[in-house]
Amino acid sequence: MSVALVTDSSSQLPSELVDRFDVTVVPIPVLVDGVEYQEGVDLDADGFYALFADDVIPDVSTSQPSPGRFTEAYRRLVDGGATEIVSVHVTESMSGTLNSARLGAQAVDVPVRLVDTGTTSFGISCCLWEAAEILASGGGVDEAVARAEATAEIVRSVFILQALDFVLKGGRAAGRRIDLVDDVPVLRTKGSQIAQVASGRGVEELCDLMAAEMHADGDPIRVALCTADADAMVFTRGLEARLAERIDIVELVHYRVGPSIGVHTGPGTAGGFWYPVCRSGA
Repeated sequence: MSVALVTDSSSQLPSELVDRFDVTVVPIPVLVDGVEYQEGVDLDADGFYALFADDVIPDVSTSQPSPGRFTEAYRRLVDGGATEIVSVHVTESMSGTLNSARLGAQAVDVPVRLVDTGTTSFGISCCLWEAAEILASGGGVDEAVARAEATAEIVRSVFILQALDFVLKGGRAAGRRIDLVDDVPVLRTKGSQIAQVASGRGVEELCDLMAAEMHADGDPIRVALCTADADAMVFTRGLEARLAERIDIVELVHYRVGPSIGVHTGPGTAGGFWYPVCRSGA
């Protein structure tokens, strides 16, 4: 059997992992001042953040891909020899993407296993990463899907938002308590839940706070560090320097905060995701 892997672009899956596991990425539509773009096709991260130059704040939002987009992607894979497809996506509680994938799968003649990761952004990629590792090592689809779902329960992220006015104005922090002080909030996520865990000032303090969150009670971890735009790069470098001194990091990759996530977080976002790779009973 030939098993193909699919995700949506809100996973922020970097080309390094796309190429390693031969993943098909279905683009998320991003609307900027009423004009629709396809993430990663005609609007990348650099192009998106350039829209915020000179203190301009465009009207930005996202939609879900149409079922037809998924049908096209699945058919291409079937035509290429896929006999089964594992399709890993953003949580259905926050997006209609999974339902579009479900409808799109009805138009192809091979099994499509859909995974609701219960999370967003690179958390989706963490679930996909583990499923891909299972398949690459000779495991079956059932085992790969089970591993993806198990990973969804343990993946975490920590990040800073430097564009709070943008985030709050857009209602992105509705129902989530964020201290509106001069300090920059340090936020941690579990699934689709978000909480403020600290706040700080300056690159050194904020990098220390974020690095301190990235652990798994002694287990080795995989880490992905994110960068939104140039203003966030200093934090990415600071985090990487701190993690380089650790012996519990199995692998570290980098990804950009692309348009579909940037519409919620704004410029200046930095941080990352991590999850343990050694689990009893896994």
